[in-house]
Amino acid sequence: MEHTHGEGPGMDAGGEQERVEAAAAVLGRRLPERPRVLLVLGSGLGGLADVVESPVPVPFAELPGFPPPGVAGHAGRFIGGRIEGLPVLLQAGRYHLYEGHTPATVVRPVRVAAVVGADTLLVTNAAGGLDPRLAPGSLLLLDDLLNFQFRNALVGAVLPGEERFPDMSSPFHPTLSKWAMEAAGEAGIPLSRGVYAAVLGPSYETPSEVRMLARMGAHAVGMSTVLEVTVARAAGMRVMGVSLITNPGAGLSLATLDHDEVLEEGRRAADGMALLFRGVLRRLREGSPPVGSGAPPPPAS
Repeated sequence: MEHTHGEGPGMDAGGEQERVEAAAAVLGRRLPERPRVLLVLGSGLGGLADVVESPVPVPFAELPGFPPPGVAGHAGRFIGGRIEGLPVLLQAGRYHLYEGHTPATVVRPVRVAAVVGADTLLVTNAAGGLDPRLAPGSLLLLDDLLNFQFRNALVGAVLPGEERFPDMSSPFHPTLSKWAMEAAGEAGIPLSRGVYAAVLGPSYETPSEVRMLARMGAHAVGMSTVLEVTVARAAGMRVMGVSLITNPGAGLSLATLDHDEVLEEGRRAADGMALLFRGVLRRLREGSPPVGSGAPPPPAS
């Protein structure tokens, strides 16, 4: 695992900015055009890359400062191209704190995407359901976050173009969320709304932890997303998030939890996710919402 000098709680902004700019320079030369949207694919959701028109893959291994991902279901590459006529950049594979990566490494793909032109982040993840009404295969549109990873990639010096104290009262853009609900309705895809809790991992949650998170207002739990959304908001990006519920949380069923189940549920859900995101991207192409988080989201349901 990499331990890059200068990263960590006292991260040197100049050093990290140099890493971001070096990777962005390589990526920008490989892409056919500047992307408007970064779409991050969670565990098992790499099949969404199949909908990209004229795809241009750029493996992480070819970008300076990008270590290889170490989790099954995370390919480790960017894919440039278009979806619904909109220039996009897909991130197939992400970094996790539980792999031993620093927060700066976890969010580096988001920062690089912002430098090459993306002003909107659409983020997905595979998550455990904390609400008994969320069966495996359900999609949950995110309204808010709980950070139980107790890490923040903004700790340390401020990088150029990022806020010191970003407003997180409404991390997900209300217009993007509205468009997601419309697209889901048109496609006949059930889409619930709720709160995502991020934990450090890599062990799955205990039944007591599942009950605690549910009582604190969470509807789904996973091991990603929060750091990426926080940095995206600090950079002024508009954000929308969707969790794929792959399994009930511990104690909500008699089944044991394993990663293969997560990957298989992701493969089954890929078509529905593709329809949902195509609907959002089509609306984004036709009329971009204003930059900024906007009004607070409606209560979770």
